[in-house]
Amino acid sequence: MAAQRLSSIVSQLTPGQKPLDKITSQNPDDVVITLAIRTPLAKGGKGGLKDTPLDGMVFKILEQVVRKSRIDPQMVEDICLGNVSDAKAAYYVRAACLAAGFPNTTAASSVNRFCSSGLKAVQDIANQIITGSIEVGIAVGAEHMTSGGDRLTRPFVDEIINSTQDAADCLQPMGQTSENVGKDFNISREQQDRYAAESYRRAEAAQKAGWFDDEITPITVKLDGKDVTLTRDEGIRPGTTYEGLSKIRPAFPDYGDRSTGGNSSQVTDGAAAVLLMKRSKALEMNQPILAKFVGATVAGLAPRIMGIGPSIAVPKLLTKFGLTIDDIDVVELNEAFASMAVYCKDTLKIPHEKMNPRGGAIALGHPLGCTGARQICTGLSECRRRKAKVLLTTMCIGTGMGMAGLFVNEQL
Repeated sequence: MAAQRLSSIVSQLTPGQKPLDKITSQNPDDVVITLAIRTPLAKGGKGGLKDTPLDGMVFKILEQVVRKSRIDPQMVEDICLGNVSDAKAAYYVRAACLAAGFPNTTAASSVNRFCSSGLKAVQDIANQIITGSIEVGIAVGAEHMTSGGDRLTRPFVDEIINSTQDAADCLQPMGQTSENVGKDFNISREQQDRYAAESYRRAEAAQKAGWFDDEITPITVKLDGKDVTLTRDEGIRPGTTYEGLSKIRPAFPDYGDRSTGGNSSQVTDGAAAVLLMKRSKALEMNQPILAKFVGATVAGLAPRIMGIGPSIAVPKLLTKFGLTIDDIDVVELNEAFASMAVYCKDTLKIPHEKMNPRGGAIALGHPLGCTGARQICTGLSECRRRKAKVLLTTMCIGTGMGMAGLFVNEQL
């Protein structure tokens, strides 16, 4: 341990050290990931998780964290659940963690930053570890979209509506913001459909090759009164082509004709969990170190074009660490809509072979609060397969924000 600390100090003092070397160096105080798992993603309303509500999914994934990590639950000090649509999420995560075997000394909370809630949960746990508030924590992202969405039940009060256009635009539905991006930045229906077809092709190829197997933990649930074990993502549509997608009717005709049910993210149920701790604690507890958490950040932009949030958040995060997109090996960018995915890919100049190599939310589904954590599971698995080091995850966020996270794979 002393030698490792000395090596870290020396590396930090080395003149002319490159930014990439700095983020990949190892220090006992690093925040590391020792487990990253997810449930299969199931079709909302009719899939394998339709009868397993939010508390049930959180319980199932926390059970799997204990089983797979073999960690003493007493060592876990806090659990944070990222969730968008359920105001009772804090109740559910607290009860679920107690039922899953964690003692009543393990605290729990929920957090909501719309579609980046899972990544926000990871950031919150990591920041607690960085500041010394805790040594071990779990971030969960989960969404049961079968139970309903997060639409407002009334408009904002007049003082807000009449204040600024940006404030009023926070009422725009996500489909409208996708059409705004398509129109404002001239992203055609054909570009969106071709992008979506490639997402489906990649997801189908990855599933057939078994690439998802190490990130998915099978779970047994009740479905229509029977015990069923779920092992595979349900949203992947084998044989999807551009020609087929081009025939689908627009999903939001009141706002435009470019976004469809085929080139937008699917309504999906699912959960993911990430176990984090100090590197020194992981070595002490003999936990496998999968990756290092480097950092995360959020950035705001006009709500009416919320989908391009990653194009704002990613440069902000990379600048903090002196990196460029060329330093990144794998990018997991949320495909809320093909319009925003195409824009962000082109604007950030991300080589397409690096971005969502296993497909994204168009093909896999987008359980809102889950996706930010799910991307970490998928991205780290892909880094291991490629023997690649640096993972960037990024999300667009409703009401006009973007979030990005940076990780270093240590399972080369």
